[in-house]
Order: sequence, then structure tokens, then C-alpha cells
Amino acid sequence: MSLTPPLAKRVPVERTHHGDIFIDHYEWLRDKESGEVLEHLRAENAYTEAVTEDQQPLRDAIFEEIKGRTQLTDMSVPSRRGAWWYFNRTVAGEQYPVMCRVPALTEGSVEERYQPPVVRPGEPLDGEQVVLDCNEFARDMAFFSLGSFQVTRDGSLLTFGVDDSGDERYTQYFKNLDTGEILEEKIEDVFAGAFFASGAKHLIYSVADESWRPYEVRAHAIGTNAAEDFALYREDDNGLWLGAGMSSSRTHVVITSSNSEYSETRIINIHELGQLEPTLIMKRDAGIEYSTDIIDVEGTGYLVIGHNHEAPNGEIVLAPLREEYVPFADFKASWIPLVPHRSDVRLEGFKFSRNHLVLMARENTTVKVFVAPRTALAEQVAAAHPQGIDLYEPGGFTEELYTSAFSGVNIMSPVIRLNYTSYLTPSSVYDYFPDTDDLVLRRRTPVIGYEPENYTAYRMWAPAADGAMIPLSIMHRADLDKSQENPVIQYGYGSYESSMDPYFSTARLSVLDRGVIFVVAHIRGGGEMGRAWYTEGKKLAKKNTFTDFIDATDFLASQTWVDVARIGIMGGSAGGLLMGAVVNMAPEKYAACLAQVPFVDALTTILDPNLPLSALEWEEWGNPITDKEVYDYMKSYTPYENIRPVTYPAIAAVTSLNDTRVFYVEPAKWVAALRETIDPASPTPLLKIEMDGGHGGGSGRYTAWREIAWDYAFLLTRLGASTIAE
Repeated sequence: MSLTPPLAKRVPVERTHHGDIFIDHYEWLRDKESGEVLEHLRAENAYTEAVTEDQQPLRDAIFEEIKGRTQLTDMSVPSRRGAWWYFNRTVAGEQYPVMCRVPALTEGSVEERYQPPVVRPGEPLDGEQVVLDCNEFARDMAFFSLGSFQVTRDGSLLTFGVDDSGDERYTQYFKNLDTGEILEEKIEDVFAGAFFASGAKHLIYSVADESWRPYEVRAHAIGTNAAEDFALYREDDNGLWLGAGMSSSRTHVVITSSNSEYSETRIINIHELGQLEPTLIMKRDAGIEYSTDIIDVEGTGYLVIGHNHEAPNGEIVLAPLREEYVPFADFKASWIPLVPHRSDVRLEGFKFSRNHLVLMARENTTVKVFVAPRTALAEQVAAAHPQGIDLYEPGGFTEELYTSAFSGVNIMSPVIRLNYTSYLTPSSVYDYFPDTDDLVLRRRTPVIGYEPENYTAYRMWAPAADGAMIPLSIMHRADLDKSQENPVIQYGYGSYESSMDPYFSTARLSVLDRGVIFVVAHIRGGGEMGRAWYTEGKKLAKKNTFTDFIDATDFLASQTWVDVARIGIMGGSAGGLLMGAVVNMAPEKYAACLAQVPFVDALTTILDPNLPLSALEWEEWGNPITDKEVYDYMKSYTPYENIRPVTYPAIAAVTSLNDTRVFYVEPAKWVAALRETIDPASPTPLLKIEMDGGHGGGSGRYTAWREIAWDYAFLLTRLGASTIAE
């Protein structure tokens, strides 16, 4: 075929807001059902495949390295629910897990009853049952993603959600585990996150509107037709996301409307589903972001509220459980402090085990788990002047950069399950027994041939132009020659208060082994340094996100061991918007840019409230529809509108046809506009589109490995680092 890139036709569409006229020549690519659009996208794939054909050996090599380091026939650590231990197995050659279970001990000490069985790859246990073989279920599907997966406490009924296209709309199935039969009973178009309630008499789930916003929480009576399902609550404000969960007390369904700035929660007793309206806790008008749980304290129900009212980094309080709304002033007057606000610690979540309060908090970028006995709650209730409870951190983890998070905390269990990982330590599962202060390592994911001492990870701080200090996580081979200049891949995200916490990546080893330094820039807009770090990178301060990333690049470039001519960058989704903004602002600083499912046409999207998630974005970026200042500010940085006729680095945009979060049309338009505008001497921008995938790309582990191999091969080739360093 000809190595001429596809030429997208120009069809001018006028977009007018606040007196500003923008002519968009590529909006016609939005019509996903158009044969012409699909033909163009296939042509883009063919062109990208042809011009990167020389990278195929490197892709194959990286894929084989990932595969070679992975224990292909493997299993997870069993988790206990009721009288069963549940776990999953992976099998060599298969894309998806096999969900299994074995009976658990019901007598003996805590340590004996909560000692998970030792599961070995390829060796079935006595009494082992297959709960769901995802490979068999998905055998004839081009795409498969497992959504909510829950078994009733008595172990008789399974519910599981399946997305077969990548659009994140699930079909909820039911399976009788006594007979092995998948029932005819099912629910279509379910949003992820369904769960059993009221003694497994109901399934609680949510549904999304046309803009992919979950707007209604429904209850399905088990054994009935889905047409009989009834709404528990409907959220009509298209700027709020609706979700639901069970309270720790197992007595109430908790329904929350929220965005990035405030929330509103309602509770309803599980015995009153469909009979009474849910009880409002705090109105959205208060502008408070909060989460709600319910717990029993000495026989009395209490609300547990994690909130940011006059506490930007969060605090946790108790309040008496009431079944009717209480005005905010009176409600606040009833608060009993549990975990007071601290300016240097960001509270990120809490749960209850049988005997303990467990919370996650972030201090100096690192997220950690802290624990307190539930008896401390009763002491605070009884205290004349409660001051808050004492917390302690289990463990004694000593790495400089790590992530410790709770993963299995259940009100029925005395054991707290923790996940620990770092840039150097593969994912590790611990069970913590707080009554004896024992921390037991249950499993560390095996990585074949990996020697942690061959790599290093550490923190550096880059100065921003306004004086802020940007944390950088630096990873490379321990034997990297720092007496010479080395290539760099710099990664960033910086939105929605999402923190890019340390985690182990088998695929990343293939980059490090080729002598590349991998850097995560923890820029403003993320949550690594507390709430202020986020607010200083959103709305009318959003440009801090982009300038922080560029300032981090300049800091790296000032190091004698960095080759300034070989810095590549990568980011996805909102991090893809970051990529687009950065290459517009400072294209000369980068050799290559990989933009994954990039949010590069943000202004067009947010200006149309009918497009997926647009209205929800107003609390992150501002509302350009009603506010001219926001419109002007966004238009000054959004990637699609700010492409310049100068030399750009090599750019590859990767996306998926069925992505419901960032439509494929954004990178498709962006690539067309780049080719039209930038200096022709630049490398031709590329578009790669997965025709059967969603926001995370294609489905299945082998597919995921091939996709990350493609991404890394593109960057490594452009950085001149395709061979493993000697």
C-alpha cells in the first residue's frame, strides 16, 4: 500500500459561543454509524500498521518478555465470604480468569478459620468448585469485561455483569451455584456495581442515561422479571453522578449523588425498599463533599461521615442515626469527632472490620493504612469532650516509595486484608490480625527472572515556575551509567484528584532494561499532595497541570544523566489532554508523544451537555457554556484548537471505537488537524484504533500485553532505545 496518510475531508462546521466563532472541519468524524467514517478509521489503522511495520520485531520481543515474566497458570489469594473461600485461576493460553471456591473451616481459632487454603497453579484443591469460567462464557465474544461479581452469603446464588462491546453497559446474569445453571433471569444495560441487599432478596443496581451518567438506582426482586424493578432514587441533575452501596451495618442502602466538589447522600433501610423515600443526610446546597456509612456502637446505630466542611483534607465524625432529615446546623451540632482534620494528611477512605475502623490516608504523597479499635468509637460517644481517636499504622514498610491500601475489609471478618506494592515490589497480599498485631504475607505475585536489586526507584523534586515543588518518581536500572546521557519516558496525568501511586509493572521492566529512565511527574490537578494540590490544577488554574509537566521536563533536562534530545512522554484520558496541551506549548522539548484514549477535543465535548459525561466535567474544568471566562481560558489550552504550524515530535494517538468516556472522534479529529497544521517536516502523526475495545482498550490479558508492547515499541523506537542495554 502507499505510505500516504489518509486524508480526512474538510467539512466546515461553525461553533459559536460567547461571540467566538470556531470552524471545525472534522466534526463529521463523530458519526460512528457512517460507512465513510468507519472506512476512514480502518484506513488510519492500515496506514499506522504500514509505517510502523519495522517496529513489529520490537513489539514481539516486549510481548514475549512480558509473557516470559508472567506465571501464566496462576491464582489469586482466596478471600473468605460466608462458609467459602473464593479465588480465581488463570490458565496458560487463556485470556480471562476462572473463578473458583472451596469450603472454609467454621470452627477453630481466628487464625485457623482465616488461614486461606494454599492454592497452587494447575493443582485443584479438594472440594474445589468452578463458580464461573470466564473463558468459556466469553468464547464467542470479540470483547469481554466482567463487571460486578457477587455471591450471596449462603453461597447459593451468583450475580455477575458482562460488557461484550466495551461501552461499559453490562448485562447482569444470575447463576444457581447449587445446580450450576445460569438462569434465564437477567437485567440489561446495568451500570457497573450491582450488589445484593435485604438478605439477598434484592439486587441493587444503577442505570445510565444517554450521556453515560448513572442517574437512577433500582431494586430488582430476586426471582422476578426485570420489568418489575423499581426505582429507589432518581438524580435529575446532569452534573451529578449517582451511585449506591451497602452500609457496614448491613441495615441500609446508601445512595450518593456527587461530583468533584460536593455530594448529597440518602439512606434507606433494607426492609423498607420501595415503601419509603430515602432519608436525606446533608443537602447539596451546603457544598460539602462527604461520604456516609452506618455502624453499630454499643447497640445504637450511628452515621459515620467523612467530609470536607472547613476541612479540605477531610475529617471523620460520628452522628446519631436518624430516619428523617435534620437541618445542617442542627446536624453539625450533633457531630462527635473521630479523626480530626490535618493540613498535612489527606483522608481518602474508611471501612469497618468486625472489631476495627480502617482508613486510608495520604501523607507526603504516600497512601497508607491506619487502624483503630471500634471500642474507641464508644469512648468518643461517652466522652464529655471528645477529641478524636488514636490511629496506628500496621506493618513497618520501609521502601521510600510504596502504596499500602485495604482491599478486603468486611464487617463480618476480624481480619484486615492489605495490598502492598511499589515500583520495585510486585503486588503483595497481606492479612493483618489487629488483635495480635500480626501481619502475614499471603502472596507476592511471582515475576519470573525478576531481581529487585537490579532496579532502583527514588524521589526527586522539580521546581515549578511559581515556586511549587513537583514530586517526581524516578525509576531505572540500578547499573544505569549516570556518567552519560540517557533517554527518558515521562508519564503524567494530573486531573480529578487522581493520584499516580507507586505500583509494580512487569511491562515497565522492558523499558528499564533498554536503558531508559521512567519518570512519573506528580503534577498539580492530581491528589498526591493533598486537596490543595488538586484545586491548584483545576478550572481556572488548570494550566498549572501543563506547566508543571513542562517544568518537570526542564528539571530532568538539567540533569547531566538525561539526554535532552531523547525525552518521550505518555499519558492517557485526561493525561492525553495533558499530552496534547504540552506538545502545543513546548513541542521542541520532546522526541515522541504517546497519547492513550486522549481527551484532546475537550472544549467541543464539554460545550455539548448531551455528550457522555459532559455536564459532570463542569466541576473539573468549569462551565464554558455559561461562563465566558471559562470558555476563553479553556480555548487557550485545549489541544484541538491550539495546534501550531511548527515542528512537532512523533505523535501516536491510540483509542477504541466503543470508548464511552473519551469518544474515538477526539483523537481522530486531533490527528487530522495535526497533519493539516504542523510543519510538514514533522513526523506524520499516527492514529491507532481498537475496533472492538473500550476505554481500557481491548479485553483479555494477552491483548493488553500486545497493546502495551505496541505503545512502548513506538516510544522506544523514537528514543533510539530498542535494544536491551548491555
